Amino acid sequence: MLKALLRFLFLFFFLSHVGFFSASAQDAPVDTAAVPKIWDFGGTGTINFSQVSLSNWAAGGQSSLSALGILNIYSNYKKGKNTWNNTLDLTYGTVKLQEQRLRKSDDRLELNLKYGRQASSKWFYTTQLNTRTQISPTYTPERDSVVSNFMAPAFVLASIGMDYKPNPKLSVFISPFTGKFTAVLNQRMADYGAFGVEPAQRDLEGNLIPGTGERLREEFGGFVNVRFKNEVFKNVTLQSKADLFSNYLHNAKNIDVSWENLVNFKVNKFLSASLFVHMIYDDDILIDIDRGGDGTMDGKGPRLQLKETMGIGLSYKFE
Repeated sequence: MLKALLRFLFLFFFLSHVGFFSASAQDAPVDTAAVPKIWDFGGTGTINFSQVSLSNWAAGGQSSLSALGILNIYSNYKKGKNTWNNTLDLTYGTVKLQEQRLRKSDDRLELNLKYGRQASSKWFYTTQLNTRTQISPTYTPERDSVVSNFMAPAFVLASIGMDYKPNPKLSVFISPFTGKFTAVLNQRMADYGAFGVEPAQRDLEGNLIPGTGERLREEFGGFVNVRFKNEVFKNVTLQSKADLFSNYLHNAKNIDVSWENLVNFKVNKFLSASLFVHMIYDDDILIDIDRGGDGTMDGKGPRLQLKETMGIGLSYKFE
């Protein structure tokens, strides 16, 4: 039953977008200069740098060099009652500490596709597909094993619902029918039950049986997505996005939360500063914890995940 519902969501999403493209191709005017602009493309690219150099510094410390690149691209379509909003967000950062090897400090890839058909002045019938993963592997400090990788994990949300847009700054998407998929394509990580997938079976001695861990976790539930973007002060822009998901079939009262906040400070045409804060709580993702308070990780449990990055660097806005 669950798999049938999830397949239906993907089929509905696919047919909605096929119908959108067909209508767009049929309605395309011959004289494009005589019609209003229906496509809006643009984005921003930022590179932040940080450097510390020490020589005979009595107080101690480490020389370091870090770089963080952020790319946000969007393409929006609006014609008649049809809208189609697409965003691609890429973040990648590296850090080099003195004699240590180059390490990754941040890595994020997110694609969001949303098609809507206007139902009233502020409401839209909407289908949405959201995918989040990363670009390259993340290793343990000893570099003896992989902690995460491209498509390990990958989080996919396919939703059908209504989108409330009272103004260009705010969007509230409410979906009572959402399929959530967690993919861990690295079999070794899947065998250990990483990121909430079903771990591998065990033999009579309690040892994991390699290759028996599930690489895909399927959930069905309700989803709310809130997006807000506004210039709160002159040259200071706030972008906030909150995702709430409840699994109807397992602990529906436990809500998965993802809340992102990005504040951009524009200094001039090319210089900018940014502050990014991302909070996640998912009771299916277990974090290593110290139960005894002795400094030894001796258990696992759900915890609030927090990431914060801040930087000053070069920025360019293109349209």
